[in-house]
Amino acid sequence: MGTINVVKIYDEGKEDVLLKAFDRIKELDKQITTSDSGKTSEVDKVNLAAGKNPVKVNDDVFYLIKEGLKYSESSGGSFDITIGPLTSLWHIGFDDARKPSQAEIDAALPLIDYKKVKLDDEKKTVYLEEKGMELDLGAIAKGYIADEVAKVLDDNKVTTAIIDLGGNIIVKGDSPKGGDWVVGIQDPFQSRGTVIGTIPEANKSIVTSGIYERFLEVDGVKYHHLLDPKTGYPFDNDIAGVSIVSEKSIDGDGLSTATFSKGVQGGMDFIETYKGVEAIFVSKEKKVYITSGLKGKFKITDKNFELAN
Repeated sequence: MGTINVVKIYDEGKEDVLLKAFDRIKELDKQITTSDSGKTSEVDKVNLAAGKNPVKVNDDVFYLIKEGLKYSESSGGSFDITIGPLTSLWHIGFDDARKPSQAEIDAALPLIDYKKVKLDDEKKTVYLEEKGMELDLGAIAKGYIADEVAKVLDDNKVTTAIIDLGGNIIVKGDSPKGGDWVVGIQDPFQSRGTVIGTIPEANKSIVTSGIYERFLEVDGVKYHHLLDPKTGYPFDNDIAGVSIVSEKSIDGDGLSTATFSKGVQGGMDFIETYKGVEAIFVSKEKKVYITSGLKGKFKITDKNFELAN
């Protein structure tokens, strides 16, 4: 999955559940992750058949694609699971990352259109209508896998745990110290593990996306990995990072990416329409904005940042 995955269980006598949790991670990673060599995942098979024929996929991948289409629709296309031709061009986060030419970007953009993904619920098939189209589920895959790990823990009666799949965090049950967990909110300007503040949570997912998480630098300009399906370039607005607090991690993933196109104010308004979902926005000027449900809960711990609302 291109990241460090950590699962901590605090229940006595549940060591064997860790193996089950990581087996589930490996199983799903094998089904979902696309690769340049091998092309053996379920998603690879769908992409290879673009413009030719529908492909039958398993229940996990079918559900994930369906959820991805839901977020593509609700975001008005600023989140689009058919962004594969664009992410393949930039390949930010990999050794061969590069800034594509304008001609390459112009050729890729017409292939990005989630409305051209056709699902058959009965047959569990997926069809990409145009040759050259590619699904890229990277923006929601970690969230889904984190939720599936939580199910494994539930099925094995684990009551207290932390799941952290490269920044997709789920806190389960009460903290071993008693009461809510104190969850650190990632500094979008720094590497993983540096926090700007904290919130108390239990049985929730916290997902952070930031512009300095993975980037490519060309001629002194930094290009982050959150690409705009409409322009072919990274989103460019006042957001440096956003953290989503939700029941399910797949929702946090989908919403964190979907909000990036909207800027701080538009993103705040967007999240406020979702029941049971909260967000923390960090602007490029290091101002922090929180949705209404986090008032009185979020605490800034880094004096370089200030609460702006």
